[in-house]
Amino acid sequence: MQGLPAANPGAEVALPAKVAFLKQPHHYPHPVTEVTLVETHRSWVFLTDQHAYKLKKPGRYAFLDVSTVSARKFYCEEEVRLNRRLAGDVYIATVPLAVDCAGKLELGGTGSPVDWLVKMRRLPAQRMLDVAIERKQIPDEQIRAVAQKLAKFYRASAPVEIAPIDYRRGFERDIRASLGELSRPEFGLPRDRVEAPCAAQLKLLSRAPALFDRRVNEGRIVEAHGDLRPEHVCLLDPEPVIIDCLEFSRELRTLDAAADLAFLAQECERLGAPRVGQIVFGIYTEVTGDRPPAILICFYKSLWACLRAKLCAWHLTDPTCRNPAKWSGLAADYLLRAGRYAAELDCR
Repeated sequence: MQGLPAANPGAEVALPAKVAFLKQPHHYPHPVTEVTLVETHRSWVFLTDQHAYKLKKPGRYAFLDVSTVSARKFYCEEEVRLNRRLAGDVYIATVPLAVDCAGKLELGGTGSPVDWLVKMRRLPAQRMLDVAIERKQIPDEQIRAVAQKLAKFYRASAPVEIAPIDYRRGFERDIRASLGELSRPEFGLPRDRVEAPCAAQLKLLSRAPALFDRRVNEGRIVEAHGDLRPEHVCLLDPEPVIIDCLEFSRELRTLDAAADLAFLAQECERLGAPRVGQIVFGIYTEVTGDRPPAILICFYKSLWACLRAKLCAWHLTDPTCRNPAKWSGLAADYLLRAGRYAAELDCR
């Protein structure tokens, strides 16, 4: 392992040493000409010629504890299991990063695991939906194929047992949490833009509880994807694949199928492609027979936009944040969108 110190078997290996090891092409058990490194908020992703390996960053958050090797193994296994629902053989295996008997790191093998990675088949970046939208090359037929796949997935999913009042209380809790976070003075977000969509969402919950209770009683609440963004949709032929579901919390991915689709529609609208949402909801209704009320879809879109604004704002609390202006701008943009959707709640 040239350039890297040997590790003691059973000892903790620092994250920088793991990243340095995985950046080297000759450390992989298959031919690799180059490794491209991508850092996300919670992971390091190592792109080889044919595969992608995801290493979860150790940490403890309010919503997730991956501070131990065993916890990271569990969530790697969950990521593979859950994503196979909509991505099939793209998710190949959970792979150990181990220390051998000589104290050297190895990917796979029979040594003592010091971490775990998700191994995936690498997908062509140019076929992702966000890239297609950016290039204004969005073939309706492929969007229909995505919608068909999602609709059949929801139709086949077992309804999650939840009391209607608990379903509504969950929204109230989330809305108040977003209001509190987005109102933090260090984020510098206009107070009226924060308060208006949250107030409209709470008002609809209060005045139209039957709208939400009906979704529960009809069995529309399922263990869904939970993070249905355009960059997670790959327009492959003959069948698209949908990756990167929300694997770390069953509670957070337990959603109305219409809410899952509303997230995708809202994100595509933000990128300038509202037709994607129109197609997706049309196909969903054809396949499932479910026609979610327009006011409910607006509610979900507004809710998601507030959540995305909060996640963008949270980047500003990271001391290593490289581009604060980017995240401030995105948070403000999402709040504007949340307000526009929320305005529709009083008009319907």
